[in-house]
Amino acid sequence: MTHTVEDPGTFFPLAKETAENLPAGLTVHQVLPAADGSRAHCLWEAPSVDDVRNLIDPATVGISVNEYFEVNPDEAIGLP
Repeated sequence: MTHTVEDPGTFFPLAKETAENLPAGLTVHQVLPAADGSRAHCLWEAPSVDDVRNLIDPATVGISVNEYFEVNPDEAIGLP
């Protein structure tokens, strides 16, 4: 997923807290913030994209705009 971060000072501490307290069945493998904090790419493992969306969107209202997509494992490079 990709975040366009509107409030880095709130977003990144929230991301860390969320990653440490995930519901069963969800795993975040990577959080890759831009050097300037304006964007972040996150790699999730979940039963569905909607499971991630339902966790992240309510928590990030007003602090990031989120784009979700399912990874094509046949074309991906470096998956865990």
